[in-house]
Amino acid sequence: MIRYPVIIEKARGNYSAYCPDLPGCIATGKTLKETLENIQSAVEFHLEGLKREGMRIPKPKTNIEYIEVGVSA
Repeated sequence: MIRYPVIIEKARGNYSAYCPDLPGCIATGKTLKETLENIQSAVEFHLEGLKREGMRIPKPKTNIEYIEVGVSA
């Protein structure tokens, strides 16, 4: 099993998600749950396509960290 990081962004009326390690692999949804389900399917579909074309499956290389800053929101 491979774990890929995904970035989820809130838009006006929905959410969008993308996987930095798989360029072009994106998904949207009306809810966070729907968006997570859709990006899961999109990543699986993307990787299956790479396999069918005889291309290598890229290893995850993106790191995600949170930092704290001294400015109140």
